[in-house]
Amino acid sequence: MKMLYAAKTIHVGDHPHLSVFGLTLDTDILMSTVLALLIIIFMGWYLRKHITDGVPGKFQLIWEILVVDIVGDLVKSSLGEKGKRFFPLGVTVFIFVLVANWIGFLPTAMHPGQSGEIFPAPTSDVNLPLALALFVIVWVHIESMRARRVGGYIKHYAKPAAWLTPINFIEEITKPITLTLRLFGNLFSGGLIIVVVAALATKVLGPFEVVWKPFDLAIGLIQAYIFMLLTIIYLDMATSHEEELEEKHESKKEKKQHAVLETSQ
Repeated sequence: MKMLYAAKTIHVGDHPHLSVFGLTLDTDILMSTVLALLIIIFMGWYLRKHITDGVPGKFQLIWEILVVDIVGDLVKSSLGEKGKRFFPLGVTVFIFVLVANWIGFLPTAMHPGQSGEIFPAPTSDVNLPLALALFVIVWVHIESMRARRVGGYIKHYAKPAAWLTPINFIEEITKPITLTLRLFGNLFSGGLIIVVVAALATKVLGPFEVVWKPFDLAIGLIQAYIFMLLTIIYLDMATSHEEELEEKHESKKEKKQHAVLETSQ
């Protein structure tokens, strides 16, 4: 009986919605996205107001660790000096996805197990991860054309062999799909587990949420980092030149040969 009750109360993809100019908008996802934006704006305002050159406060210290040690080191190791202009993108993507993921931590359901949350994690709905993935991939292709020019951009699909061109096209098409499903799937599954257990075991809902929610936070953090990591990796792949890699490889060979000659002499 409980399983039948749970099946009736779990609705996948069912959201309160409204229609605007023929478009269907999920109001709860829209409100959660706006809430995430407001939180980020407040964080920026608070940091700007309390930033100091002296001993940093806790919030500024966390922000500096994020920018310098997490995003900064990742961008430098992947893109080198040319990646400095991608710092803001990496930080913005990470912070926005993290805040959007963690909104699902808020206990906003009026009747847990029977009603949806007022502010669900917007990344648990496929539309926001898809929009983020398309934004990232479009930016990646723009940077690729900027770095390789139009001719080089078209030619790189035929590398390393012309017969691999269809496979390379398929790879580019699947990038936004994998980005979307990776973020959406992990966040949606976390929320679904809570709903299922809440419907099947309402008596132990309180202890379950206390135990599960920290794991939910960890999943949100990991997925935000992975999304940002893949963004940087895609930018690195898009802005790298095969010729530059060959030149670096040849220069390394020449240095080794020169070192061998010197030691032999």
